[in-house]
Amino acid sequence: MALKPTDARHAAQINAGTIGRKKGHSFEELLAKEIRDFPRPFRRRDLAEGHLFLGNPALHLINFILHDIDISHIDELNSVSPGTLATSEVGEKTIDLKGVKIGRSKSDILILGVVKRKDFVAGVSVKQCTNDKPTNAQLYFTTARAFCDLLRRNSIDVSDDALTALRMFCGDDGFRPLDNMTSLKGRKTDPRRWFWEELPRVGREELEKVLSDYQDKVTRLLLQQAYANDPFPPDYVAHQTKKFANVHSCEVAIYSIDQLIKLSHKYGGFNKKLYSVRKGQHKDPPGVHHEAPRFGIVQMQRGGQKQHPTQLQFNLEAGYFYKIPKSA
Repeated sequence: MALKPTDARHAAQINAGTIGRKKGHSFEELLAKEIRDFPRPFRRRDLAEGHLFLGNPALHLINFILHDIDISHIDELNSVSPGTLATSEVGEKTIDLKGVKIGRSKSDILILGVVKRKDFVAGVSVKQCTNDKPTNAQLYFTTARAFCDLLRRNSIDVSDDALTALRMFCGDDGFRPLDNMTSLKGRKTDPRRWFWEELPRVGREELEKVLSDYQDKVTRLLLQQAYANDPFPPDYVAHQTKKFANVHSCEVAIYSIDQLIKLSHKYGGFNKKLYSVRKGQHKDPPGVHHEAPRFGIVQMQRGGQKQHPTQLQFNLEAGYFYKIPKSA
């Protein structure tokens, strides 16, 4: 359902978000169109070392997949883009693919092929950056309760203490400093939420242990399995690293999900980075710092946007494709 603006500033924020989503979908559609236009059969080329490629991103994506599954060519090739379904503003939509109804999917494009008369389907999570320099890429946007439910559905036990701590971190109604006058007394930082280092010790330490002990599994859930009943979860990630002038000057980072999880873990385990709030209505006093939880290339934060302030947001670290190891 489309959001209704509460004032002119809110309307501008909604419009900016809409433009951003459309830019992202335009890259998905570019990939899908290029794939549909390739001559058949599509034959495998040599593959450059590493995961960064310059030039037609669709060509590099298909070539990467052929090498990854070790086949020499695809006889038939097509692509569809279900990525717009997750952010649709005109009601729920579905795509019918071989008799399977696809609603929301973590796959932004599906690559459909025929190899030796056998059908082939590969899902791709598409990330994009339209700035001159790489920025954080949103990975998953949810609520504290929904994230804990996701963990529980996938055999990662989290207690009600952990859920309460996460709701405090997000600033859910009833879990904020401003919901208790005693909590507000002498408080000099944001009264709308509790920061990570302020959470009750038992719940906070449990969350940190979960994110440390189950780092790879949680990373996989966020990259691949966050939507229930997703018939075609992604097998690959294709990330437009920055703005490009034309399809031949595009830099794209491509990984299989399995590769990216391993490289993310090799890059780093669970840790907390210090930061201060320097903008907005609730700036931190000098010398005040907060802890930002992260694991590997995944950053975790309270959304804070006016339209969804209490959402839990997971991002891919800006420029991770330049920082992580080339191989596991």
